[in-house]
Amino acid sequence: MGLNIGMWIIGIVFAGIGWLVQSQLKKKFAHYSKTQLLKGLSGREIAEKMLRDNGILDVKVVSVNGQLTDHYNPLTKTVNLSNDVYHGRSTASAAVAAHECGHAVQHATSYAMLGLRSKIVPVVNIASTVMPWLLMFGVMLLSRVPGLLLIAILAQAIITAFTLITLPVEFDASRRALVWLEGNGVTIEQEHEEAKDALKWAALTYVVSALAAVTQLIFLIMRYSNNRR
Repeated sequence: MGLNIGMWIIGIVFAGIGWLVQSQLKKKFAHYSKTQLLKGLSGREIAEKMLRDNGILDVKVVSVNGQLTDHYNPLTKTVNLSNDVYHGRSTASAAVAAHECGHAVQHATSYAMLGLRSKIVPVVNIASTVMPWLLMFGVMLLSRVPGLLLIAILAQAIITAFTLITLPVEFDASRRALVWLEGNGVTIEQEHEEAKDALKWAALTYVVSALAAVTQLIFLIMRYSNNRR
C-alpha cells in the first residue's frame, strides 16, 4: 500500500469514527442541557464555587462565544465557558464547568502531566504545522528519501506523545469534577450520573484522537522499515 493511500485511509477511518463520537457527544449535551439542576446553580456559579472550595482565588471565570469551546487557559488563568455553559443551569453545564475547573485545580496543585503537556506545546505546534505539508506535497519523496520519512516519523511521534499525555490530563480533570460535584451536593444522584455520562463522551473524543495518532505513527514506522529492505 502506498504511503499516501495508507495515510488517507487511516485519516478517513478515524475521521468517520471521530464524527460519530462528536455527533453522539452533541446529542448527549443537548439532552442533558434540558435537565435543570435541582439547586439551580449556573455554570458560572458552579465554577466560581469549585475554585473557592479549592482555595483558588486568582482564576477568573469568563464567557466565550461558540459551542463546546470551553477551556482553561493557564497563561491568563481564566476558566473560559461557552455562553450556554456559563449561563446554563443544567447537568451539562455543571459537568463542563466543573471539568474546566478541574484543569485549574491541576494547575494550582502542579499536576505533573498538565505541566508536561504545557511544556511540549511549542514543539507540538511546529510538528502539527510541518506534518500536513509533508503528507500533502511530499508523499512521493517520503517514500524515496529516508531522511524526509524520518522527519515525518519524528513529527508524528511528537503529535502522538501529546495526544497520549492529554488522556490522563482530561481523565483526571473529569475525576476531580465528579468527586467535587458529588461531595459538595451540587448534583443529586440522577444529575451526577448524567454529568458522568456527558464527560465520558467528551473523553472519548480524546481517545479517538490518540488512537488515530498512534495508528498513523505505526504506519509510518512500518513504511520506513519496508523501504529499508
